[in-house]
Amino acid sequence: MNHRDDLLEGAKKCLVEKGYAHTTARDIAAASGAHLASIGYHYGSKDALMNAAVIAATSEWGDTVAEALDAVEAPDPQARLAALVDRMRASTPQERELLMASVQAYAEAQFSPELRSALGAAYQEAHREFAALLDPGSQDTPQGRALGAAAYAVFSGVILQELVDPDALPDTEALMAALRRLTGAP
Repeated sequence: MNHRDDLLEGAKKCLVEKGYAHTTARDIAAASGAHLASIGYHYGSKDALMNAAVIAATSEWGDTVAEALDAVEAPDPQARLAALVDRMRASTPQERELLMASVQAYAEAQFSPELRSALGAAYQEAHREFAALLDPGSQDTPQGRALGAAAYAVFSGVILQELVDPDALPDTEALMAALRRLTGAP
């Protein structure tokens, strides 16, 4: 790994351990084993490096979701969504640090057009992937993109609740029954 990569890994570590707002350039330098001045040389600023770390963490979370999507095999869209939610809920304890780092991206995106743009692109891809899972071939249609966006909203909301208070969240079967009730689906 080179200094640039070391800095990025150090920033991701700080993001998880200290949070975006509480990480200093000195923290990153210490975590990466790099010189403080190398942050400016490689990234321009601590904020630019932290944004890169958030984007990298979000991308890693996206890879985790994509792997889970690829592994889901169920007969219909509702069963596929339930299987995906179950799979991700089961992996939350092992992925907690990565998930928490990704969650921080939402708050920081308000202050960074670059980060907001990167997250927007990641959302569009997630919507396509969810649509392809739930209704194969629909990912390039307006209805498919809406389906993917709705499924992603449910999925990310469940994950957020799982992070905050997993014991208060009903099991996936109960959640799916509630969604059917809300939407009037059979």
